[in-house]
Amino acid sequence: MSIPIPSRQLFIDGEWREPVNRKRLSVINPSTEEVIGDIPSATSEDVDLAVDAARRALSRNKGKDWSCASGATRGKYLRAIAAKITERKPVLAKLEALDCGKPLDEAAWDIDDVAGCFEYYAELAEGLDAKQKTPVSLPMETFKSHVLKEPIGVVGLITPWNYPLLMATWKVAPALAAGCAAILKPSELASVTCLELGEVCREVGLPPGVLNILTGLGTEAGAPLACHPHVDKVAFTGSSATGSKVMASAAQLVKPVSMELGGKSPIVVFEDTDLDKAAEWTIFGCFWTNGQICSATSRLLVHESIAEAFCQRLVSWSKNIKISDPLEEGCRLGPVVSGGQYEKIKQFISNAKTEGATILCGGNRPQHMKKGFFIEPTIITDVTTSMQIWREEVFGPVLCVKTFSTEEEAVELANDTHYGLGAAVISNDLERCERMTKAFKAGIVWVNCSQPCFCQAPWGGIKSSGFGRELGEWGLENYLSVKQVTQYISDEPWGWYTAPSKM
Repeated sequence: MSIPIPSRQLFIDGEWREPVNRKRLSVINPSTEEVIGDIPSATSEDVDLAVDAARRALSRNKGKDWSCASGATRGKYLRAIAAKITERKPVLAKLEALDCGKPLDEAAWDIDDVAGCFEYYAELAEGLDAKQKTPVSLPMETFKSHVLKEPIGVVGLITPWNYPLLMATWKVAPALAAGCAAILKPSELASVTCLELGEVCREVGLPPGVLNILTGLGTEAGAPLACHPHVDKVAFTGSSATGSKVMASAAQLVKPVSMELGGKSPIVVFEDTDLDKAAEWTIFGCFWTNGQICSATSRLLVHESIAEAFCQRLVSWSKNIKISDPLEEGCRLGPVVSGGQYEKIKQFISNAKTEGATILCGGNRPQHMKKGFFIEPTIITDVTTSMQIWREEVFGPVLCVKTFSTEEEAVELANDTHYGLGAAVISNDLERCERMTKAFKAGIVWVNCSQPCFCQAPWGGIKSSGFGRELGEWGLENYLSVKQVTQYISDEPWGWYTAPSKM
């Protein structure tokens, strides 16, 4: 059963505020193509208000309310947010499914992960207290030194539409744990649950201005946030093209950035594996979240001796996927997020066919879905390394397939990309898996699986997939500044210069 989309304003300084221009953007259900609500459309004037609120939050009561409060104090707020998220899980999961089209079971899993992430960073916040004044070993006994870890300041967090609340949480939770004040700018294509996070923060009494949430277009709200002179850092997840623009804006002020960008990740399947196990992980790695995953293992490299049998197995598994309205029980593939994304994916498939590839299965709208941005799970074979489908990120349920004959060839093909986010290997030979793990040029490697993600483990890529790591302790470090404090402790004068009295 569908639920109404709450009508929210911008969340600034702990309050709901109408955008300065009073404009709003339509929320479209990708399953029905119908307008089901709207969200506020922020502009640079609203960004200014949010940044001012964040700076006040950092300095209020000489920082004792937040930035200089104990990690344990901040941890209590994060745990309270986690509890509220869990309490609201049924509603939040349905809102997520309605807004971005992911199956309800996936959305529910995401909401569990949101709560778990806030809990995890609450624990890390508490642990920060014990790590302050960590001593540094020095070679001179006349000095002692220690390190302070301080919040980096006001941070701009720009997040995507494929995991709306979860990707926001990957940034919000560690930023708040570190003692920063944040301005969250989610994608205009899926912002509903991020606005609900504002209501959660209001209910738990998070100090005003610690978290501000601005919805709206990237050009009108995201760009002014990235280049704002009083934003101390920008963390961005999205396309490589947009990430490059964010970096260019931040570079004008020598502002630190962390980037989690696109991918075209390989999955390498060797001949010694169980075909059904490998097939399920292969389609999960590419079709999960309707294929809209930056780390999707969308380039299948399969050993030539099993290629034909394995591809037929993949087709059988793919045709068994339930495609339906995301709220329907058992749905495993919903619509892609928007009409624009739908057309883009269809063009990728058409181009692949024009270039000489074979559409082994899928590629069309499911016959039983008359409306909505639905695309069948698509498997493309006879792919060459020069084809667009091999080189560019599709961000949809499209898997391209190429064969290999030797381990060396598999490595070369796997690394034949300017991206470097994820990579997977499927084989019963664990020594070979270890060799592949070391040979992959990627920030994340999966062995005999694809796409598992845990908030305790680092997440991020290399090359055009970005830099910096989210999640785990590495995610917290993103929002901390390290200060060296060194003290001269000898009673003797330094003695480098001759004292005036002795001249």
